Amino acid sequence: MHLRLIAFLAFVLVQTAPRVRAETAIVLNSVDESVSFVDTRTYQEYGRAPVCKEPHHLMAMPDDSAVIVACAVSNELVFLDPRTGTEQKRIKNISDPYQIGFSPDKAWFVANSLRLDRVDLYRAADFSLIARIPAEKTPSHMAFDKASQFVFITLQDSNEILAIDLKSRQTAWRHPVGPTPAGIHMTPDDRHLLVGIMGADYVEVIDWRARRTVKRITTARGAHNFLPRGDGRHVFVSNRTVSGSISLLDMQNLSVVESYDVPGGPDDMEIREDGKELWATARFARKVQVVNLEQKKLSHSIRVGRSPHGVSFISHAPRQ
Repeated sequence: MHLRLIAFLAFVLVQTAPRVRAETAIVLNSVDESVSFVDTRTYQEYGRAPVCKEPHHLMAMPDDSAVIVACAVSNELVFLDPRTGTEQKRIKNISDPYQIGFSPDKAWFVANSLRLDRVDLYRAADFSLIARIPAEKTPSHMAFDKASQFVFITLQDSNEILAIDLKSRQTAWRHPVGPTPAGIHMTPDDRHLLVGIMGADYVEVIDWRARRTVKRITTARGAHNFLPRGDGRHVFVSNRTVSGSISLLDMQNLSVVESYDVPGGPDDMEIREDGKELWATARFARKVQVVNLEQKKLSHSIRVGRSPHGVSFISHAPRQ
């Protein structure tokens, strides 16, 4: 009788125990000025919280200790716990941070001020402002060389790449590219810059040391942003149109190897640690789209807020 009672109580405890979520995905809703919390096991939004005025991008800290939301109008950074989405802290007086990034040596924190046409350099250790560099027109995304000597900025409305020398804190050079450049990514061999040409249908390949364009890789209309697959060779490119798609590029051969239909304006992306799922925010559809990379097709569409502009979860593949 005693054993039966113990077995019964154990059964009750199992049935009534709170169900633990596999993981939380944090999704930034730019128009709603909020973040959504999505259960990566059930593929359902389970919560939402206000965050700040005009949040446009989010990124994980290099050590994954926080997810940073860049708040352009409220001029601040909001740090969220990467596992729960709860707020950790806020840093004020970060002027118009549209897009943000850390240099590989973690010495610099860079913020693109898109509406103010400048790039701000902060000391990464304490987020103190060191320099402001004019960047006409409309500085958008950024990439770094491995040595952390340069940060490369896409200028959307002047159709150029701007190179800033982080040692001298001065403009080093500018290079013309195709219409409305958006995302930019450095290849693992530190040789080429890949630039998403949103006003056309290709990725422009730049030999940045020679300062010349060497190739155009046709993807699809609205080539926009990049995410490394994590294998040191491949990178995803979101093609941000209503019909939408994501291309997979081989960075050694500089060619497209796969493509996936992802409707709704795919923008920012995240990939599971095991490499089996690619998550993408669909800016025009108020959704996060999940691509099964083994089946090479869309597997889930998750309803979130308006203009989702970033997704992050802690068990992601390596950033290479």
